[in-house]
Amino acid sequence: MARVRYGARTEAEIAATRTASSRLPDIWSTGLVAVWESDPDVVAAVLPPPLKPTGRPLVRASISRVALAGYPLGAGSVAVAAEHGGVSGWYPLVMPMTHERALTGGREVFGEPKKLGEVTVERDGLVVRGAMARHGIAFVEVRGAVSGALPLPEPARKTDFYFKFLPGVDGSGFDADPVLVHCVRNERVRKLEGVTGDVVLRESMYDPVADLPVCRLVEITIGEKTSDQHGRVVERVSARALLPYIHQRYDDPRQVLDGPPEGSL
Repeated sequence: MARVRYGARTEAEIAATRTASSRLPDIWSTGLVAVWESDPDVVAAVLPPPLKPTGRPLVRASISRVALAGYPLGAGSVAVAAEHGGVSGWYPLVMPMTHERALTGGREVFGEPKKLGEVTVERDGLVVRGAMARHGIAFVEVRGAVSGALPLPEPARKTDFYFKFLPGVDGSGFDADPVLVHCVRNERVRKLEGVTGDVVLRESMYDPVADLPVCRLVEITIGEKTSDQHGRVVERVSARALLPYIHQRYDDPRQVLDGPPEGSL
């Protein structure tokens, strides 16, 4: 009988898959990163417990073009600064990806809030532009002109916080207690330039990052980097405490009832 590809794999085949995934070559990306100070009350409001705000209400938009062999990937993220157990890091609210393969692995393994979307990074000489779009709305746009080379940072260890959970089969709560994941990346940068520009946040009922206003722009950079990724479950969290926040992960149809922020129209 010919091999049935949906059939069970042997232990040797499973082991080979693990070995191959642990020996992936460096994957470099070109990305625009914008960091700004926002309203501290808003930043605190989007953090599910046990995450807490840091001493500075920072928001970070990362818009990258990843050099994956055979199919370039657009990858985006909008995250707020957060702290847990003495560890400072970032809590992503939305992570649009241009391919399903990048989406499903991150959501199922780490609990990343990934969604299919359009992510573009463009450069024409010194002029750069990056955007994240879904449902026809470019809800984040970073644009500007390259101002010059910056010193390369030393390799750095960075942490993102994710909540991994499965909504209940009966439509209520969760099937099991959610867990908080610390996802650690060891990042290396081979090129970095400063950008003079601005950040545009557009109203979207599905991705309401316009609620995180740019009160003071901290920096915009464009660079080339690579990183690995390792996650660990640090604790089980209260289902009751997390439940009010799980709409962040989905295009909740009830969000159409939410009005846009005051002064946005």
